[in-house]
Amino acid sequence: MLVDRLWPRGLTKQRAAVDLWLKELAPSTELRKWFGHEPDKWKEFQTRYRKEIREKTELVHDLQKRAAKDTVTLVYGARDEERNQAVVLKQIIEYGSKK
Repeated sequence: MLVDRLWPRGLTKQRAAVDLWLKELAPSTELRKWFGHEPDKWKEFQTRYRKEIREKTELVHDLQKRAAKDTVTLVYGARDEERNQAVVLKQIIEYGSKK
C-alpha cells in the first residue's frame, strides 16, 4: 500500500506493485512541506501527523482490519527509513492512535 500523497518520482506502477494507494492517509501537503524530512522536526511531525490521522478513523480502522488478517506493506517515497509517515502509520496500526 502506497502511503504518499504524491506518486514517487521515477517509479512505474508495474514496478511498485502496490494493491492500494492510500493518499488520503498521507500527511497533508502543508505538513509534508513544513517537515521537509528535517530530523529536528521529526517529533513535532509525528504529533501533527497523528492529529491529522485522528480525523480519518474509518480509513485507519480499515487498514488495521487488513493488517490483522494479512501482511500489509507500507510503501513510501522518502529516503529516510526511520523518519517518515509509514513509521507513524505502522505504530498506529499496531498500537492504535494513542501512542
